[in-house]
Amino acid sequence: MLMPSQGVRILVATKPVDFRKGHDGLAALVQSTLAEDPFTGTVFIVRAKRADRMKILFWDGSGLVMAYKRLEESTFTWPAIRDGAMTLNRAQFEALFAGLDWRRVRSLEARARYG
Repeated sequence: MLMPSQGVRILVATKPVDFRKGHDGLAALVQSTLAEDPFTGTVFIVRAKRADRMKILFWDGSGLVMAYKRLEESTFTWPAIRDGAMTLNRAQFEALFAGLDWRRVRSLEARARYG
């Protein structure tokens, strides 16, 4: 499974996109619609009008990587449709990718142990 490393920025475009777009079309969309640079290593997630499909785009240092996922028996839980993007942490991304409700995922706060 393709998972971003810890500390990588993950953005979800909240508006559905034309799923006929490939690497270059999605990179152009990231630049024009989200005002982001697709060549920074940030992971960009886009959705189709049908809530059961997602594409992931990121730069791995040598080229653009695009992954496509379609759920067979359910739909992804997507943020409300509006302009822009929202940030997910890695645990939320993993839940979204698995088809789970990412809104229920909370980061645990680790406390330093002394003594």
